[in-house]
Amino acid sequence: MGPWRCLLLLPLLAMGLRAQQQQLMEYVERRLRLLEERISQWHDQSSRYSTELRDFKNQVLGMLEAAEKEREAMRSEAESAAVRVDRLEREVDYLETQNPAPPCVEVDEMLMEKQVATAKQRKNEKYTKLTDCSDTISSVRAMKILKRFGSTLGLWTKDAAGNSEKIYVFDGTANDMVYVFPRMREFTLFSATRKAARIKLPYPWVGTGHLVYDGHLYYIRQQGSFQVIKFNLANKTVVDSSVFPAEEQIPVFGLSPFTYIEVAADEEGLWAIYATKEDEKNICLAKLDPTSLDIEQMWDTPCPRENAEAAFVVCGALHVVYNTRLPSRSRIQCVFDVSGTLAPEDASLVYFPKRYGSHSSMKYSPQERQIYAWDDGYQVIYRMEMKKKLEV
Repeated sequence: MGPWRCLLLLPLLAMGLRAQQQQLMEYVERRLRLLEERISQWHDQSSRYSTELRDFKNQVLGMLEAAEKEREAMRSEAESAAVRVDRLEREVDYLETQNPAPPCVEVDEMLMEKQVATAKQRKNEKYTKLTDCSDTISSVRAMKILKRFGSTLGLWTKDAAGNSEKIYVFDGTANDMVYVFPRMREFTLFSATRKAARIKLPYPWVGTGHLVYDGHLYYIRQQGSFQVIKFNLANKTVVDSSVFPAEEQIPVFGLSPFTYIEVAADEEGLWAIYATKEDEKNICLAKLDPTSLDIEQMWDTPCPRENAEAAFVVCGALHVVYNTRLPSRSRIQCVFDVSGTLAPEDASLVYFPKRYGSHSSMKYSPQERQIYAWDDGYQVIYRMEMKKKLEV
């Protein structure tokens, strides 16, 4: 090819190159525009997402703040409710100690008949002693009149089996309130009851045959038949109760018509002194189980009810105190020993010093070997002189 032909092709080649460059530039511009559009869309979406995230965060923070406030309010309400519940529990506990809920006491006729039958099977049998106590009363060593308190009839005593110094006072022959003095000093020095605690019993008591023994109060309730109620003095609740399995009971003492059952304690444990129409002339005796209140054994004694004013048990021997309706000296005139160690004719005839009227109650303390007596409204202590039964 000649030189002139090459010169003719150069402009054509230049035009082709410019066309290709133009197309490349147009392609690059289109790609850049698309990329810019996508970047713009991404920016818009990112901005929208950031706004939504910020709004959601603010919403969540508001909800958390509201929840925290509600939690604080609920915590305050819970604390207030806990305080009210605690106060209510204390009030309920206080009310229960003042007025304990009476238990449901149902009389099982078959069980009562079984108890009566079991006790009658062992009736008048010789008693097997639980201790080696062989003492009996020889005389009244001393007498101390403490004060005059309450009505003419009543009962005062200490715990016959414990070491407590508390004095328990039953004023009258029918009530539901027991006065408790912390010590003998408070009972002696103060005539009013302001120094005494008060125990309101769930059932009213009758008579003056009650007993405080080993932290429990054994008292008599009458609801048709007579019941022995075992009352815990510590928590102020009824532990147990038992219908006394004796039919047609009558007052046990001729001079104390208000007492149908006398619960007594000695070195051997718990006893019940009573009387029935079956043998209305004489006094009956029964050995009680202090835990279950079951009657373990029964005896018909030769001690008459007529002119009897009180009775107590010492070393397994029943001592009945007699008087006359006219002012005179009280005396132990009948002694019945369940073990048969002491014959009635060998017992000492013990006289009590001159007193004001008639004893409405006499409670023997086996630990102190003295008697707490209520004599026409006067509270008297008799200190007893003891001797061995074989020496009498």
